[in-house]
Amino acid sequence: MKAMVLHAPAPVEQAPLRQEQAAEPQPAAGEVLIAVEVCGVCHTDLHLVEGELAAPSLPLVPGHQIVGTVVGLGAGVDPALLRRRVGVPWLHQTCGACPYCDTGRENLCQSARFTGMHCDGGYAERCTAVADFLVELPEPQGDALQVAPLLCGGIIGYRSLRLSGVEDGQRLGLFGFGASAHIVIQIARARDLEVYVFTRNPHNQQAARRLGAAWVGAPDLAPRVLLDGAISFTPSGATLRTALERVRRGGTVACAGIYTDPIPPLDYQRHLYHEKVLRSVANATRQDATELMAAAVAARVRTDVEEAPLDQANQVLERLKHGQLRGSAAVLRIG
Repeated sequence: MKAMVLHAPAPVEQAPLRQEQAAEPQPAAGEVLIAVEVCGVCHTDLHLVEGELAAPSLPLVPGHQIVGTVVGLGAGVDPALLRRRVGVPWLHQTCGACPYCDTGRENLCQSARFTGMHCDGGYAERCTAVADFLVELPEPQGDALQVAPLLCGGIIGYRSLRLSGVEDGQRLGLFGFGASAHIVIQIARARDLEVYVFTRNPHNQQAARRLGAAWVGAPDLAPRVLLDGAISFTPSGATLRTALERVRRGGTVACAGIYTDPIPPLDYQRHLYHEKVLRSVANATRQDATELMAAAVAARVRTDVEEAPLDQANQVLERLKHGQLRGSAAVLRIG
């Protein structure tokens, strides 16, 4: 099968992913074999390819926003899954027995394994996945290109929105306006939230207005009102400090990224006093995925997707890095 394989991290401009002919994986007990139709391209993939996130072992096939069809079953898997179209998200598997798993916080499991990081992902014609961690796709299943961005950006954005503590009708700030924020704003507007978008990218500013933002501007600008909560989608630590300045007393800033550069010093009185909260958002649970799919259907979420063939994965990641995508998300067409 064809696969894009990472042997050593390097700047994406050096094309570190190599197209190779790889052996088709075999599903172990509890796993399924999936014929990959499409795989979304994510900033987490970029961090792995460039080495900002260290893959536990190499070589590795990245990719964790996978839509495909189950074509093989490992021992003990329900035969009803065969031929079913499914989603494969970032969360590959958890231990199921630790205090975090036992209390509905499997996203914090210290033994968790992640798709395209601890095991080969979807930048290939075939991949395996744990049957119990597949995402059931909404009915009608629709275009795989539309569904793929939901499987990471959508899920983590949904969890971030929930952890921001913003309630229906309140004011929400979005710092950065990539694939995840494009999804979140649609769910937020369906909940009658007033959304304020902070981005310098003119294309993203235009998209934010089109999707119903009440205010759009650069991160260093301030609207005339304070926000009830905010989500930062950027890898900029300085942006977190700015976001804390934009929220009201008691407001929460949720950091949705898996990676950020250093946060500049915080002034306690200016940034944290009056019970402001700065919190990270780590991965997501299967329940988050289920709830996100329902919310996306209810809000009629649409993503502005740019499609590319598998062998252009390096080029797509480079354009993602430099903010040059024509759409809000990029998806590799594989099958």
